[in-house]
Amino acid sequence: MAPTEEIYSDKAHSDEIYSAKIFFNAVLPLFKEIALSTKLKRSFSGKSGVIQVSAFADDGKWGTHFVLDNGVMTVQLGTHPSPTVDLEFKSLRSFNAFFKGTSKKLPKIKGMFNLGLVIPTFRVLLKMAALLGATDAPADRQERVLLVRLYFYLLSSGISQLNKCGHPEVSAWAKASPDRVYAWSVDNYPELAAYIRVKAGKTKASRGQYQRSKPFFTMRFDTPESALGILLQKDDMLASAAAKKLIMEGAPEFGAQIGSFMMLVGSYAK
Repeated sequence: MAPTEEIYSDKAHSDEIYSAKIFFNAVLPLFKEIALSTKLKRSFSGKSGVIQVSAFADDGKWGTHFVLDNGVMTVQLGTHPSPTVDLEFKSLRSFNAFFKGTSKKLPKIKGMFNLGLVIPTFRVLLKMAALLGATDAPADRQERVLLVRLYFYLLSSGISQLNKCGHPEVSAWAKASPDRVYAWSVDNYPELAAYIRVKAGKTKASRGQYQRSKPFFTMRFDTPESALGILLQKDDMLASAAAKKLIMEGAPEFGAQIGSFMMLVGSYAK
């Protein structure tokens, strides 16, 4: 095998891992937000069980599961020893392809006869794909607000996940950083907020507003629509900043840096 082929093979393998980590640990946790914040909530009312999405990797089985207790859902990273329903992919590649929409091949469904959980699960996954795959802002205002929330959670968690699995660009940034908080928010929508804290190589993503002090850098939007203009790559960042639709609280160079990491997460999740 030629050296260039080996390099490509290593990079392709790394990219599969980066994408899978983002899907398992940043995208799939959004399942709960969609399941319980839309009309689909009725499908889970009063139900109990464990729903899992999993895939086989070189070092074993990866997964994310959702514990239902009388309609109350808890997200758990990792696999469950005995899930009620398990959507099991044969490899990270097939898992990534399914969630990127490049393959329609369904996973092996363990517990498929438990239709009371299987059908609502696929409905949520289809809704997730429709929302995160949208190229235009939803017509419904509540869905626009929900989509901003999903993106904020995805981006903050996605950047942290890339650091934790050793992405060279993100890891180098994290290792060189003092204790800093980078945040996303929308004016007058306290529920539309997320942040990532970075210190000496470690990162932690959190939902909501950072309360201890003012974040080192905040990407703040005046409305959910302005946020979607940037998140869906419809609006120019500089033009939005000039129009006061986007307010960067902090040095502009840090906004550019976070913006590049947002694009990076998007490249692995689409």
